Amino acid sequence: MSRIRVAVDMDEVIADTYGAMLGWLVGRHGAKWSPASLQGRQLFDVLDPDAAETLRTAMHDGAFFADLPVIEGSQAALAAIASRCDLFITSAAMEFPNSLGPKFLWLRRHFPFVDPLNIVFCGDKSIIAADCLIDDNARHFQRFGGQGIVFSSPHNVNVTSYPRIRQWSEAMGVLSEVFPGVL
Repeated sequence: MSRIRVAVDMDEVIADTYGAMLGWLVGRHGAKWSPASLQGRQLFDVLDPDAAETLRTAMHDGAFFADLPVIEGSQAALAAIASRCDLFITSAAMEFPNSLGPKFLWLRRHFPFVDPLNIVFCGDKSIIAADCLIDDNARHFQRFGGQGIVFSSPHNVNVTSYPRIRQWSEAMGVLSEVFPGVL
């Protein structure tokens, strides 16, 4: 049997974009939210219009994405996945087109074992030909042809219709459950 193809989102899955956005907001606006106020909601849903606009402007610059923290355990987990599967990194980066260069360089710096030809910047992830997609945003699973696996983030705590990876140390176990006998 051929190797399974695993597509993995970048933002909020291997790059801590959520934490970087919160840090940026707190540093510039002094804004603070309780963890409870963010559960089940997108960050932009809780921001006042001025803060949301200034954050979007910063993200459109693209440099915002250059130095994102790496999500704990993602490098080891993706290296393990890449040793047993065909691994692709997918980012719906078209919302912030200036992020493509910084995101590509970030991936090369932190995930050098990922073949550059397996890095996919797109808009609609339904074009991805993979057996599964690990993503924090379940909207990408709606038209995706494979199995969606949600990666935990505060905004998706109420998503229950897909298998879930809460932290990267669980990844191979979840993939083995989803694809029994293959991994």
